[in-house]
This record gives sequence, structure tokens and C-alpha cells, in this order.
Amino acid sequence: MRRLAAWLRGTETGFSYLMVMMVVTVMGLLMTVAAKQWKTMVQRELEADLLVKGMEIQAALALYSAAAKAGRVMPGEVYPHTLAELTRPPKPLLRKVYLDPVGHGEWELVRAPTGGIMGVRSKSKLKPIKQNNFPLAVRHFQGKPTHYDWVFQHPNPSQGGGLGAAIPLSAGQGRAPTVN
Repeated sequence: MRRLAAWLRGTETGFSYLMVMMVVTVMGLLMTVAAKQWKTMVQRELEADLLVKGMEIQAALALYSAAAKAGRVMPGEVYPHTLAELTRPPKPLLRKVYLDPVGHGEWELVRAPTGGIMGVRSKSKLKPIKQNNFPLAVRHFQGKPTHYDWVFQHPNPSQGGGLGAAIPLSAGQGRAPTVN
């Protein structure tokens, strides 16, 4: 009887180790799938945040230009020299100077020929998940290959000939905007 019990114990060695290894392998595969889904979910959230903050800055730039030109006859647009100018009292146009949520830092500033800030863009060169169904204010983002190509500016290319369209520059003023 003792021989039979010893023989049975000898054939069972390694079975528990094999089962633990299989469980660890399956858990690793499931964690990999979950990590990919988590990364996609986080990127979608960051893109939504980028759109909200970018459109808020774009609207603040439009309001700044309209307020600066109010009651004056001025060709072209008027732009702030810093984003902080949009947050100054007595009537702040922006709650605070936001950071780029996707690029994790400062925005890249799009400078107007006059030197002011006419827009911002993310420094991220990642491919966006969102490719269509953009809000009307940024519908020109459709099909753009990177977040860097999403430029939140005033005048807004999505508005075409409507409200906020650029006033044509006279001869000699047609310099292209520079990027800082």
C-alpha cells in the first residue's frame, strides 16, 4: 500500500506548477487586450479634451478680435500677443490658459503676419482616432493625419465665407502666417 501511495505522489509532481503557468499565461494575454482597450479609451478622452480646449481658445481669439475692432474701421484681424491676454479682467474671454492635453505641455502658437497669436495647435504628431463627425467649428479637421494638423485659429477655415471669414489683405500684406 505504501508503494502505491508513493507511486501516485510521484506521478502528480509538476501538475500544479503546469496549471499555475497556464493561468499566468492566460492572465497575461487578457491584460494585454485590456491595456490596448484602455490606451484607446484614454486617447479618445484626450482628443475630446483637445477639441473642447482648442475650440474655447479659438472662440476667445474671435471675441478678442471683435472687441478690439469694435467701433473702429480696421482692415484685417487684431490678435493678442500672448494667451494670457485672453484671461485678463475686466472681461476675461478665457477662464485660464490651458495646456495641450495631447502634447502634454504648451501649445504651439500660430502667429499672424502682424505678430499676434491667430491660433494654436497641438505639438503631438500622433494619428488621431477621430477622423470625422467633428463639430461645425472644426469640421475642416476631417481626414487630417495627425493632431498637429488640427489648427484652432481665427479666422476659422470651417466658416468659409460666413461669420469670421478673413478680410482680404491689400497688395503687399499677403504674407503667410508663421508658426512659433
